[in-house]
Amino acid sequence: MTNSLPEMAEIWQQTLNWQPSVQQQTQFQKLYQLILEGNRQLNLTRITDPQEFWEKHLWDSLRGIAPQGEFISSLQGSASVIDIGTGAGFPGIPVKIAAPNCTITLMDSTRKKITFIEQTLTELALTNAKTLVGRAEEIGQQPEHRQAYDVALIRAVGTASVCAEYTLPFLKQKGLAIIYRGNWTEDETTGLENAVKQLGGVIEAIEKFTTPLSQSARHCVYLRKIAPTPLQFPRATGVPTQKPL
Repeated sequence: MTNSLPEMAEIWQQTLNWQPSVQQQTQFQKLYQLILEGNRQLNLTRITDPQEFWEKHLWDSLRGIAPQGEFISSLQGSASVIDIGTGAGFPGIPVKIAAPNCTITLMDSTRKKITFIEQTLTELALTNAKTLVGRAEEIGQQPEHRQAYDVALIRAVGTASVCAEYTLPFLKQKGLAIIYRGNWTEDETTGLENAVKQLGGVIEAIEKFTTPLSQSARHCVYLRKIAPTPLQFPRATGVPTQKPL
């Protein structure tokens, strides 16, 4: 088994109108190696095959920040981004590699995962990247993090309405929440509309796409913050998941 990632320059170009520089390609490769090594101590990911890693961790992470196949313009500037429940660092670390000017905060409630991420950021020489140990319900109430970010990313965490309650309090006015999903139904849209309305947001877009190698169905949901989030949100730890809006 070779541990080198495929380059996939053509697919990057066709799907995102972008391709990694030599330096970014090297960083992706190094990230892959670090995850494989970290997996021995920590349960970081089940996805270790190079092609699958490329598609499900790298391409998928960047597809979320490129609706209609173009990177979100604020990320070209010095946008502040938070990745909530980052786990092994997805989508946040690939986003930081692809958009080096943004400032990113990688947040997770598991201290061991954050320790791994801190080592990874150092190894990859990524600057303007911070880490935060904690839960969205608590940190979303802290004045220094509330309404402080331009973009909030959330992948593989709870139902869509829970994701909305976790992300919107962190966003500035006009900020964007990006919720990464597998499948999506009309019922979920209805439920999400109700939640988002209470949180000061609107659903800006729901994009359906297929992944380039395995042709799996994926969705990204984009929420725009249009009004301040009422102070009672996010509710106390555990409440959003037990009693979704």
